[in-house]
Amino acid sequence: MKQQLIITILGANKPAMLSTLADAVSEAGCNILDSRQAVYGQDFSLTMIVEGTQSAIVRVEMAIPVACQQLDLLSMLKRTKRHAKQNLEHLADVEFSGADAVGVIKEVTQFFSTFCVTVSALRLKTLQTSLDDDAQVKCKMVVSMPHNVDLVDFECQFHSLLSTLHLNGAIKQKN
Repeated sequence: MKQQLIITILGANKPAMLSTLADAVSEAGCNILDSRQAVYGQDFSLTMIVEGTQSAIVRVEMAIPVACQQLDLLSMLKRTKRHAKQNLEHLADVEFSGADAVGVIKEVTQFFSTFCVTVSALRLKTLQTSLDDDAQVKCKMVVSMPHNVDLVDFECQFHSLLSTLHLNGAIKQKN
């Protein structure tokens, strides 16, 4: 029976790092089912889910920390249950902007959770043109919505929330 392991790695972005980690997974006899990587300035974050037999997963659990130590990276590993690929049928781009205030992201993500909408990606930028002006926030998200969400009602309630937060925004469904 196949087992799965989530691997998260953090550290300085260096050449050939991903190749070294992928080699460790492959040499242990596992396959990478899914992965996400992001670069933040000089640092990077990698999360992947790997699959293999119990003995192959044990080999990965031993090999990844060694590879990470050699590359001066932090690693965290967790066994998990059956991986289901993300439903990409109901993806949407969400954007909003306006006066920045504490709790804006909390309010928006809490709203999404009431509809079982998950955030796949989030980018936030805060701008302040001068010391006298209020800071402005601009946020872009990619969200995944369940099939049973009434999109008209969802969008109407989203705009109502933005209005109470003194923000403007839009939801654009991806095809």
